[in-house]
Amino acid sequence: MIRRLVGSFVLLAILAPVGFAQKPQAGIGDPLLQAMRTEMERSKAKLKLEQMAAPYYIDYRVTDTENIVVEAAFGALRGDLHTRIRLLRVTVRVGDYRQDSFYREGLGTTEFIPLDDDPIALRHQMWLGTDKAYKAATQALTAKQAALKQYNVEQPADDFAHAEPVESIEPIAKLELDPRPWHRMLQQASAVYKSDPKVEGIDTQLRCEAINRYFVNSEGTVTRSGQLLYQLNIGITTQASDGMRLDRSHSYTAASIKELPSEQDFLKKSSELQTSLNDLRLAPIADEEYRGPVLFSADAASSVFADFVGENVLGTKPTLGQPARTRGAWATSYKTRVLPDFIDVVDDPTLASQDGHSLLGHYDVDDEGVRTMKVRVVQNGKLMNYVLGREPIRDFPSSNGHARAANPATPPGPALGNLVVSSSEPVSPPDLKQKLIDICKQRDLPYGYYVDKLGPRLVPRLIYRVYVKDGHEELVRGATFGDLDVRAVRNDLVAAGNDVNVDNRLTNIPHSIVNPSVLFDELEVKRANANKEKLPEYPPPAIVSK
Repeated sequence: MIRRLVGSFVLLAILAPVGFAQKPQAGIGDPLLQAMRTEMERSKAKLKLEQMAAPYYIDYRVTDTENIVVEAAFGALRGDLHTRIRLLRVTVRVGDYRQDSFYREGLGTTEFIPLDDDPIALRHQMWLGTDKAYKAATQALTAKQAALKQYNVEQPADDFAHAEPVESIEPIAKLELDPRPWHRMLQQASAVYKSDPKVEGIDTQLRCEAINRYFVNSEGTVTRSGQLLYQLNIGITTQASDGMRLDRSHSYTAASIKELPSEQDFLKKSSELQTSLNDLRLAPIADEEYRGPVLFSADAASSVFADFVGENVLGTKPTLGQPARTRGAWATSYKTRVLPDFIDVVDDPTLASQDGHSLLGHYDVDDEGVRTMKVRVVQNGKLMNYVLGREPIRDFPSSNGHARAANPATPPGPALGNLVVSSSEPVSPPDLKQKLIDICKQRDLPYGYYVDKLGPRLVPRLIYRVYVKDGHEELVRGATFGDLDVRAVRNDLVAAGNDVNVDNRLTNIPHSIVNPSVLFDELEVKRANANKEKLPEYPPPAIVSK
């Protein structure tokens, strides 16, 4: 008995220092996270096939997504869906940080995994995914090394950047929403067509999403984050008498359901869109060609900045064998002027809100487990930085926490968070309009253009002539831009407003654009060469009141 007690004390003495020195594991009590950690430790210890190099890096990324989507059209409910899925993405890198297997089939594998928190079932699928990703990585490294022999280009940057381990466990996001009370509002808003028989399409949609992201890698990073997204949409289409297709839409997008409009406000917006469509049907067609000043509202300018700034500050690694710094129009523009010298641009995912509006581009840790940071991409008009993940590019060897995945099945890449555009010489919107009129007077132009709303591909949805004589505005339709591009944004943007628009975008990766209105000194506006469809051959069914 005494011998047994002594043995127990010796064992405790041996184990005690180790136990007290160990840091408590992050996410204790979360079965999914614990399964990821356990299987990661097993993979680190045992993942090595005969005559194959051992992995130097492994990560598991699980995206647990719950969606509620309710749709109505022509006053009737069209869909009510509630779905939830979990996707696991496994990345295995063979080689080293300088040159590795992240190439073609070596980009990782994706598996559906159980929604139930059965640890053995979860680990079994992680094991299968890891085995598949490892074998693909070894083949990819061989293929990559063979491909590199075809190029006489020195590799300008490592394949993968080092990063400090991060532990960050945030609360799980949950959709606590009953969609049934929203049915009536969606139906009523889509019923406004009853007062206008020329409406050919009208639909409304409520989309709610809870996204929980889990990440564990072989370097010791463990993160869990949750995000709630809400969007309320309405879209209406019609045709003018000459067959020109016309459409209007509006979206409310936020990280809090409290920011969505009331039923009264949503119905009001639906009526406003219908009225504006009727105005468009009756509006004159834009002139064949115009060249002169164009004023963009802050709402319309957000698309300009998204397309010509946001797309070009992504530090995306060029294709294999290419000596360029990155991809995009600003690949060779580092430290050169890309915007007017009074414009500054930062991307700041640490911002949670702006002027009372939640920002969808807010997050603390990116999809590669790196803490995010504010990045000043353009200063006094000069390109000073790119937003980056852990794939380095020339002159930028480290991540700044901007790697995000467009969907759970794709690897993360550089992406926007909250792109904030500001001016060191802001002008009030009325003064911008007066400046537009003054430029027109100097050039003996009868009017300039004011763009209130833009649609996809920067097509004007609401554009007005602003007449020099008295400043009145006239709606026109069928206009398009001839030379709105990165050069115009650099050379022809002459003033920016002191107003601020928040554009929350769910496209691809949730992000936000925060920007003022802007005035271009000269742009080409011309008549669109749009196809004109035949109008319906016979009248719609009679609307009978109940």
